[in-house]
Amino acid sequence: MIVLDRLTKSFGSRSVLNGLSLEVPDGQNTVIIGASGAGKSVTLKLIVGLLEPGSGRVLVDDAAVGDMDRDELAELRGRIGYVFQFAALFDSMTVAENIRLGLVRRGHDEATIRQRVGESLEVVELSGSEDKLPAELSGGMRKRVGIARAIALKPRYILYDEPTTGLDPVTAALMDQLIMRTRDLGVTALVVTHDMRSAFSVGDRVALMHEGTIRQVGTVQEMQASRDPVVRQFIEGRPNPVALDPVAGRSAG
Repeated sequence: MIVLDRLTKSFGSRSVLNGLSLEVPDGQNTVIIGASGAGKSVTLKLIVGLLEPGSGRVLVDDAAVGDMDRDELAELRGRIGYVFQFAALFDSMTVAENIRLGLVRRGHDEATIRQRVGESLEVVELSGSEDKLPAELSGGMRKRVGIARAIALKPRYILYDEPTTGLDPVTAALMDQLIMRTRDLGVTALVVTHDMRSAFSVGDRVALMHEGTIRQVGTVQEMQASRDPVVRQFIEGRPNPVALDPVAGRSAG
């Protein structure tokens, strides 16, 4: 289980997280939704130790990330796959070379590496793309390679940073299917997104981040039935918590 315990984080005078707490249960997809710039991606980076919180703790399997030395952080990152918003592939490397890089660093033998590259590409429906360069792939295909690179390491957890951003509706739906497929492989996922369609498609639990904290967390059904005006504003895509009738100037609801 991943536990975020009263996290704070600021960049200069700008406060991003203000006591954020959340549990990510094993075997489920937990989705964090919230406006762009709300601190969702910052939260993922805190989990893998790429950033340090101002205060609070990140616990992964009961171990505090902030107390880990370099070797322990490396071991942690071996258990956590990270799918970046824009895939973050190395342009000069082929698809297979991008995927095998992490496996080589972790000391796997060549036979295991070849097997895992093939298996991971099969999961994301990109078998036969091993020798292609990222420039030869569409944006959606590059994101799928990013997922393949993550699952090739057989992680316990996968963190997804805005996995459907910039994708057309059909490709975004395929991305959702792949996220569900990784859950069926026994991986616990934390997905950050502002795409409500995707959040409700892949989430077992959904948490709304607002003003640096978790405003509400619940199942998809619980969030859809929420009466919290901030939750309703976000999931309905309204600019104000209470939409006004443009003619009468009264509440439309």
